[in-house]
Amino acid sequence: MIFIDTSAFLALENRKDEYHKPALMFRDSLLESKESLITSDYVLDESYTIIRLRAGHKIAVQFGEMIQATGLIEIKYLTKEILREAWHIFKSFSDKEFSFTDCTSFALMESLQIKTAFTFDDHFNQYGKFEIKPIQL
Repeated sequence: MIFIDTSAFLALENRKDEYHKPALMFRDSLLESKESLITSDYVLDESYTIIRLRAGHKIAVQFGEMIQATGLIEIKYLTKEILREAWHIFKSFSDKEFSFTDCTSFALMESLQIKTAFTFDDHFNQYGKFEIKPIQL
């Protein structure tokens, strides 16, 4: 299983993103491998908003429609337990600039025993418990 983070979605959808090409190449390899792809409702919320701000409303809507129509990515909805653990992570790392959404991703990945994140966000690297793909930051 591979968890897909907001930064990966942004890189895929925004041609001006510095990681656009590596994101496309890694996405293509994932599709060929038939790897299980997972994200969360919080990541999608953040992704829709940031894609809209950086690439425009039309692209954000197209992205959302594609996510919903293809079924290639399983969307996990956060539970009270995951949110509680995310809050614990958020409180515990005052020396890091983790967003709360980052913390929900960490908690969800740990609960599902997901070891790999498709991300360009160095916060996943800083947390230190996951393998980062497609590149180590």
